[in-house]
Amino acid sequence: MRALLLSLALLAGCKGDRDQCEAACRNAFTLRYWRTADKDIAAAPEKDRAALRKTRLGQFDSKLENGVELCINQCTSANNDTMNKCLIEAKSAETVDACVKE
Repeated sequence: MRALLLSLALLAGCKGDRDQCEAACRNAFTLRYWRTADKDIAAAPEKDRAALRKTRLGQFDSKLENGVELCINQCTSANNDTMNKCLIEAKSAETVDACVKE
């Protein structure tokens, strides 16, 4: 039991910065979400695009909040400052994809 607690304590010390991870996760999700949403909106008939954009905008916050905590937990466990910095600075979904592949 003591060994398990010691291992957990050591692992806890090797976690990444939660604020950085949250910023990275939120930016990556946002860029990827809108890449897909914008493609769907562009593919819709012109008369339906405004309504579809409004729908996708309404879904955005819910989807973000449902997945961001898991992403943050995985990010802090990974403790990868280089990837976090890349994801935070990303301006496109393609850059996010490149950050994750590195």
